[in-house]
Amino acid sequence: MKISNQILGILIVAMSLATAWAIRGQFGHEQGAAWAGAIGGLALVLVSKRKDWYDKMVLVALASALGWGAGGMISYGIVVGYGRADNFINVFYGLGMLFVIGSLFGLLGGGLVGMVLDSTAKKKVKWGALISEMVAGGLICYFFLVEQIGIKMTPPRSEAWAFIFGAGLAMLWHMARENRNSPIRTAIFSALGGGFGFAFGNFLQVIGNTMEIPFNMWNVMEYSIGFFGGSGMAYGVFSSKWPIDETKVKNWTNRAALFVLVVFIPLIVYRESLSYEHLIRRLGEIASLESVALTSTTFVAILLVVVAVLLLWKLSDGRYKKKDVAFFLFVYLSTYAILSFVVKGVFAGNMDLNHQLYVVNIVLIFAIFKKGRWTWFESVSEKVNIKKWTILFVTIVVIIAILSLIAANFHDGLHGAHNRFPVD
Repeated sequence: MKISNQILGILIVAMSLATAWAIRGQFGHEQGAAWAGAIGGLALVLVSKRKDWYDKMVLVALASALGWGAGGMISYGIVVGYGRADNFINVFYGLGMLFVIGSLFGLLGGGLVGMVLDSTAKKKVKWGALISEMVAGGLICYFFLVEQIGIKMTPPRSEAWAFIFGAGLAMLWHMARENRNSPIRTAIFSALGGGFGFAFGNFLQVIGNTMEIPFNMWNVMEYSIGFFGGSGMAYGVFSSKWPIDETKVKNWTNRAALFVLVVFIPLIVYRESLSYEHLIRRLGEIASLESVALTSTTFVAILLVVVAVLLLWKLSDGRYKKKDVAFFLFVYLSTYAILSFVVKGVFAGNMDLNHQLYVVNIVLIFAIFKKGRWTWFESVSEKVNIKKWTILFVTIVVIIAILSLIAANFHDGLHGAHNRFPVD
């Protein structure tokens, strides 16, 4: 019973990030990933049962948004195509590189969340130094790996993965120098979860497309990375030891972070995905296209303004309780789901099954939350167990190899397949 209660807490975070990441598929890029990442961070605080973390909820959400969102600059469309090939070497390369990409999403997302949780009045995170080192590490790594050595994962597309890789290494180095073991644990478990989730999701997509299952299998892949990435991040947090910090977050800090979350990120999502011109191109051949596009973009603009005003008013004092965290999470997640319905043409009568399942997921998350039976792990640790992580890594690689072998022999070729390496 105790184990099942611990799983419930992880499940809430996993389902929250998974649902948001699946929704993110309608918007893409950094801004879409940032909104989804913020939802994962809020879910984490909600199930933490740590009163001292409630005041940090906006900062945790922002850190999660920045960490998971940064990975949004990585191009992976062609890599997904490698996983759809009909030979082992290219499928293994595709799933393996998706493991790397998913790991980079989780590494920064979990790592920055861990740093916020580990920052106290007695031992504050040196954010200026950390960000500077991450930017420098990203630039150096990109220049060295891509420009000098010529290592390319996704030619001819962007190789931005190398920048995120360098930033992640710099972050881990900073954590190690500052003896911040719990953030390291959270970053690593989040990375392993996100990496496995992306590779496994691509495998499910290949199997589903081959069997001609009438469902958006790309969305299944997105749900998978969110589910396993969220699971890894939650496990990393719940199994680690964290300091208690009774110092209240300054009001201006919370308000600035809240502004980024409820105004800046939604504004970018609106501009890039929900403007009138974008909807005209996105909705395609439907009746009364111009009228539907105008109605849709107007509705979204009003909704985002109302939600922003509501959240800024409700959360302006910076003194938060559990109910405030729950309010922020479900309003923010529900708004994201509504935007997804709109961008897919709900005002034209389009109601895809995967979008209806978003609603089901939100209801289930709320139902599990209301039960309130989750617990933390009884045994927590600050130990950096490299041996354990190496075993997990090798195990995941072996599983990916097995999945690649199955996928490569499951079909005779799929639309959108690519070969990075020549085959006879």
